[in-house]
Amino acid sequence: QVQLQESGPGLVKPSQTLSLTCTVSSGSISTNSDYWGWIRQPPGKGLEWMGAIDYTGSTYYSPSLKSRTSISRDTSKNQFTLQLSSVTPEDTAVYYCADNWGSWGQGTQVTVSS
Repeated sequence: QVQLQESGPGLVKPSQTLSLTCTVSSGSISTNSDYWGWIRQPPGKGLEWMGAIDYTGSTYYSPSLKSRTSISRDTSKNQFTLQLSSVTPEDTAVYYCADNWGSWGQGTQVTVSS
């Protein structure tokens, strides 16, 4: 069973860049046909898909976030990373990483506040 774990700062100031890392265990992020994504849930709202990176390193982004989002990977560490620039308080949410087979991390709360 693949396990995913998010890590990163819980508090980010407005206008800064949010950076989160997802560490994958019991599986490889380079495995053929696998996709690795980021999803978030703002307080009181539904889940929002942000983007993904596939086993070749190709990336896919939500149109609404594309201009501010970057997803990359480090295959040597079996990790993939989310960067969201120019954050505002509206980016406050629980951020999850997940794979395309239904495995999710436990989520990490990120608050944008000065």
